[in-house]
Amino acid sequence: MFSSKLVLVYSLFFLVLPLGSIAHILKACKFEAIYQLGDSLSDTGNVIIENPSSAYARLPYGQNFYKKATGRCSNGLLMIDYIALSAGLPLLDAYLNPKASTSHGVNFAVAGSTALPVEFLAEKYSLVPPVTNSSLTVQLGWMLSHFNTTCYSRQDCSKKLEKSLFLVGEIGGNDYIYSLLEGKTIDEVKSVRSDVVKAIKDAILRVIDYGATRIVVPGNLPMGCLPAFLTEFDTNDSNAYDEFHCLKEVNSLSMNFNGHLQKAIEKIEKEHPNVTIIYGDFYNAYKWILQNAQLLGKSLAVILSISI
Repeated sequence: MFSSKLVLVYSLFFLVLPLGSIAHILKACKFEAIYQLGDSLSDTGNVIIENPSSAYARLPYGQNFYKKATGRCSNGLLMIDYIALSAGLPLLDAYLNPKASTSHGVNFAVAGSTALPVEFLAEKYSLVPPVTNSSLTVQLGWMLSHFNTTCYSRQDCSKKLEKSLFLVGEIGGNDYIYSLLEGKTIDEVKSVRSDVVKAIKDAILRVIDYGATRIVVPGNLPMGCLPAFLTEFDTNDSNAYDEFHCLKEVNSLSMNFNGHLQKAIEKIEKEHPNVTIIYGDFYNAYKWILQNAQLLGKSLAVILSISI
């Protein structure tokens, strides 16, 4: 049930279908908690607790659902919110929220975060993440601290987490984004890939060690289709664009990264046959939306206005 259906829900249907049409699929999985690692695609408030003056702390963020900013990089809810609702669980509170309810999971994601530690990015790639220092490594540390305070032993933790859903990402996109926006060439940006994939692979292994048995690992979006990059790298060269007016060279980075990430996931699955790991195919889900733009109508404008 989990492996065959959740990937479809996560990769596509949450973006385009009404909530009720897919809720029964997740409820059948009988998740008791959800634990989220990631960046702005998943953060439900950590970034504005770290930095209350952040742009994410004020309208128009949150205006269409909460009527106020909550730290979500959205005018309303995020995919993780819809996943929780469809699973019959409360929305996940941000880990840094001192009033957070953690009985049904925790959200460790931070907008602007990177897969690689900020010290490593600075030393090896001369990159300084502009939004947060709370990389994937930091988030994993938070997760461990949380489990150390909620589990009596490793066995106790494994028992509690066997009915939980873990989401490792989306993460790693910002490592690429910051590299591109710093003016690095495509070849220079490609050099980041092996380190980013390794960081995500290590994170998957760590959550398995914590007791995770059902994991979703989303890949990268087609970055060359995102408005920020279409604006930054605007060119009169028609050969630079594909049929959807996406930047082909930038999208090649996403495809290359996703391919290597999937290989890493397959290797972990072979090493841990009792763990189900699903690759969340954001890339092709996004492309499907572009291909079906006329069918979706206004929904397309919402998706294309996504903020990373």
